[in-house]
Amino acid sequence: MEQDITLNKEGQGLAFLKPLVAKFTPKFQKGDLVPWLKKSGITLLSILLFLGLWHMGSKALYNIEANYKIEKALTEQGQVAADAERDCIASGESSCQPNTLPSPTQVWASLQTLIADHKVINADKAAFNQKMAATNAKLVAKGKNAIVYTGRASFVDIVLTSIKTVFAGFLLALLIAVPIGVVIGLSPSLRSAFNWFIQIFKPVSPVVWYLLVFMIVKTLYIGDSSDNAFVISFISVGLCAMWATLVNTAMGVSSVDKDYINVAKVLKLGTFQKIFKVILPSSLPLIFTGLRITLSVAWMVLIAIELLAQSQGLGLFVWEEFQNGANDSNAKIIVAMFVIGIIGFLLDRIMLSVQNMVSFNKNEGV
Repeated sequence: MEQDITLNKEGQGLAFLKPLVAKFTPKFQKGDLVPWLKKSGITLLSILLFLGLWHMGSKALYNIEANYKIEKALTEQGQVAADAERDCIASGESSCQPNTLPSPTQVWASLQTLIADHKVINADKAAFNQKMAATNAKLVAKGKNAIVYTGRASFVDIVLTSIKTVFAGFLLALLIAVPIGVVIGLSPSLRSAFNWFIQIFKPVSPVVWYLLVFMIVKTLYIGDSSDNAFVISFISVGLCAMWATLVNTAMGVSSVDKDYINVAKVLKLGTFQKIFKVILPSSLPLIFTGLRITLSVAWMVLIAIELLAQSQGLGLFVWEEFQNGANDSNAKIIVAMFVIGIIGFLLDRIMLSVQNMVSFNKNEGV
């Protein structure tokens, strides 16, 4: 009996975890298991098919370039050189391998190399910080800046820099587009007045936005020796990606049911009360659709903008690997491509989850 009481008390102590567990535990009702298995099986088969086609395509391209190199050696240097080239390719020697589309196994090996490199760089950072701890403490005590690690960034650090840039740009787009969209949406006259502005600047290339931001930031930071690549990058990303949120916010506000507006008038709500209690809640589905598009666009244009701004992100990483031309450079580029795609997908799922939490209209997304 005492044991039962003790167990009940322990169960009550963990009762606060039940809602959290229920939220993240899949809820299968009767008849849901078979469709779920079918859907998962189709997804797995599509992944296997993709990997198979990728492997066959890379193998075919490998053979085409290998045969070309052998034929070239035969034409220019004779049979002995051609045989030597064939033997070198067959041996797997990196100096003579065809540099074409990497296979899935090569991409996986490059991912493991990048992860191992990250661990080495982290160890170097830790050793440097430990070595400079006493010196930095003295510098900080004197009011001077501490000496920081300036070695090369690892692939994980590069990915984190890109994510930070995207979120800063997204926040900037949110702060600009939503207030302006609300103001424009409330007034048909303002919508007509600003329509030309939106239609002209919405299709502008990210490269042009980068150049415009560079001109302005360079002047504002004149005489400042600090690196402003991050500032230029996130402002360019935000200005390039904000238009979907601006248009959707204005459309959502302008299409609010007139009955809601009339109820707000009957209740004698002030302007800000009407906006925050009636208009914005009714406009949330369209606003979040715009925000999801903005976040996707921000992640897509980031690569070009980081390349131009020389910001230590994925854009610069891809370009440097392409310029490098090493035997594993192509595989690292494919790794970056998958990382970009997976992070973009996860960001969209995060936005969809936030939308479902704050909106009455639930959407499973595509």
